[in-house]
Amino acid sequence: MDIATALDNTESKHAEPGTDFVPGPVLLIGPPGVGKGTQAKALMAEFNVPQISTGDLLRDHRARRTELGMAADELMSKGQLVPDHLVNEMVADRLALPDCARGYILDGFPRTLAQASWLDQYLIDTNAAYPVVVISLVVDRDDLLKRITGRRLCPQGHIYNIYSQPPKLEGICDVDGERLQQRKDDTVEVFEARMKVFEAETAPVIPHYESQSRFAQVDGFQDVGQVTDEIRARLKALRESSRPGGH
Repeated sequence: MDIATALDNTESKHAEPGTDFVPGPVLLIGPPGVGKGTQAKALMAEFNVPQISTGDLLRDHRARRTELGMAADELMSKGQLVPDHLVNEMVADRLALPDCARGYILDGFPRTLAQASWLDQYLIDTNAAYPVVVISLVVDRDDLLKRITGRRLCPQGHIYNIYSQPPKLEGICDVDGERLQQRKDDTVEVFEARMKVFEAETAPVIPHYESQSRFAQVDGFQDVGQVTDEIRARLKALRESSRPGGH
């Protein structure tokens, strides 16, 4: 039995039409700066599900000095990347917790095709109630570049963009008059480097999920609230279509 069929069978066995909407596992995917973190927080609040961030998991395991955390620490101290098998184990530990039963928002994982394949198999092996559905946030490359390189921050937390939401006085916060700052990584060079990584490693994840008909695109250049509304609608449609008799 292939993975797509197995995932369909798993969901058919557990889905209960007529109950309150259960989001199940949701992967937000898209290039750096597209707004995945912001949307993840909105979905967490609405559906009362956790966000699963590999960055947070790595920091947690290292801080608690777990076996996985110490193994990652040793590699990182040598300037090496944390391998998939360690990241996968951290994710598996987190997904086993009770708060993930109704679903969770995946942020930054799966980042590669190998991780996506592992997650598919993990959900089958653990008899998960729902397969992953994927929402891809799409923004034109030039617009994304302006969103990132045009970002300016006030020390008190106010955010501007010199292209789309500039302050009244250049370089000065409208609210408290403090000088605006640009983050060190909000540069063209960093953007291009991150885009190369995304296009080489993460972009191949998209056709993997498209082939399973558990994929939808959302225009990420809309206002934040509009993006959230569209994600909600696409998510509910994806879950509805995968119910028995929903095709």
